[in-house]
Amino acid sequence: MTRAMAEMPKALAELAAELRVMDRNERSETLIDFADRFEEVSEAISRRPFAEIHRAPRCESDAYVFATDSPDGTLRFHFAVENPQGISARAWGRILDETASGAPLEEVLAISPEVLYDLFGRDLSMGKGQGLIGMLELVQFEVKQRVRARG
Repeated sequence: MTRAMAEMPKALAELAAELRVMDRNERSETLIDFADRFEEVSEAISRRPFAEIHRAPRCESDAYVFATDSPDGTLRFHFAVENPQGISARAWGRILDETASGAPLEEVLAISPEVLYDLFGRDLSMGKGQGLIGMLELVQFEVKQRVRARG
């Protein structure tokens, strides 16, 4: 385990380690399973049309990121993906929800975009990778805003 992986949420580091050793077919099936379990942001948190400030930069699937505060000081992340073909964005949203929601904020900030290559493989296209990084950037932006506001 690399130093960066040791600092990110443990559940994400463990998932990345599992997917890194899978062959392409196993990885694809696992990611499709995550995409199938994607839960869109509830209307109690946000409704269409979503505000542009929540839109992930460079994401071809029109992904949106939202965060809500938890009583323990962590955040719960919520996502919307407008492109019905956006399987990777849906999978990444589900993975972030399952592994970063409820994690200490410093661990969420420690998530490196490099983890995307462990999860999605080295053949991740530049365009798709940039969109997924954009989703991560918005998650980390939400964390930074909370850290700044809490002083």
